[in-house]
Amino acid sequence: MRYVDEFRDCDGVLRLVEKIGRSTSRSWVIMEVCGGQTHSLLRYGIDEALAGSVELIHGPGCPVCVTDCAVLDQAIAAALQPNWVLAGFGDMLRVPGSRLSLLQAQAQGGRVLPVYSPLDAVAYAQQHPQRQVVFLAVGFETTAPATALAVLEARRLGLRNFSVLSAHVRVLPAMEWLMQASSRVQAFLAAGHVCTVTGFADYHAFVGRHRLPVAIAGFEPLDLLQAIYSCVTQLESGQATVENCYRRSVAEGGNPAARRLLEQVYEPCDRRWRGFGWVPQGGLALRPEFSDYDATNRLGSMGRTDVSEPAPAAALVDAATCRAGEVLAGLLKPPQCPHFGRACHPDAPLGAPMVSSEGACAAWFRYHPPTVDVAAGN
Repeated sequence: MRYVDEFRDCDGVLRLVEKIGRSTSRSWVIMEVCGGQTHSLLRYGIDEALAGSVELIHGPGCPVCVTDCAVLDQAIAAALQPNWVLAGFGDMLRVPGSRLSLLQAQAQGGRVLPVYSPLDAVAYAQQHPQRQVVFLAVGFETTAPATALAVLEARRLGLRNFSVLSAHVRVLPAMEWLMQASSRVQAFLAAGHVCTVTGFADYHAFVGRHRLPVAIAGFEPLDLLQAIYSCVTQLESGQATVENCYRRSVAEGGNPAARRLLEQVYEPCDRRWRGFGWVPQGGLALRPEFSDYDATNRLGSMGRTDVSEPAPAAALVDAATCRAGEVLAGLLKPPQCPHFGRACHPDAPLGAPMVSSEGACAAWFRYHPPTVDVAAGN
């Protein structure tokens, strides 16, 4: 507890807030990429404390929120097949596909198995050889190594009834996409947990191309404020570098063991992100040598919905009733959506950012609740 308190020190927080205020000659626009950071910034009131000095906008930092409808439709189709089981993390259950959510599929008799780890799905497949077990693999590079371990373990055990439906996504290609989609971003707070795995060596080239600061940030108030201060001082001086403000967890080369797992099991691929469209090299697919464990090969056309050709990199794909794409791209803050707190709230979400525990809409609803009667919708 003492270790955590060190990074929540009230006096230290107030000093940094004051320091940032003194350092700014104008209001700068900084995007945090990570959904966990979004929740911390709102929970501790950092967004309000820095008003006038820094405008914080939220990026696509929630992998649940950006998982494409077509992937969810395939997962739902698997759950509804006789003798098939769809295993996945619990925060995916309420995310809507094009017609149903996994929770609704379960209500219709589908087999959905919430798990805490992909290895739990491997164990279930080993114990139930008569069932095809599909693990819905969601997450950034942070969770992808655990899925890679599950694939390797299934191969070691010789399991023929386990496969992975990969929806893993990559952060840096999304930041490239955002530079084309949004002209407002002037600096980034990079996701500390992702950089713990990947490192940040590749970020130098990104900064060189776009000439804007990137600060690797953690999740506690002092972590976030130190990273914001780094961005502000660079912006004020006209500099653009990568600064690691989360050194206790992040090294430039990342985690070598985790990176080896990623390289062994996956290869980068173009991927559709919910609300965005196609993000070049924005996903991780199983390598051909692991095709026996690729659920898309077993599912075939089952549950597959029509997927259009790749759209221009900066094209936003919005649902008629949900403006999640604009929220995820930092173009719209949740309270600016006409549905926020009215037609869309945690008990009846229109889109994934209100469902997920890391979604920006859920964070705003929790820490800056709307001043409307949710039940009455007015």
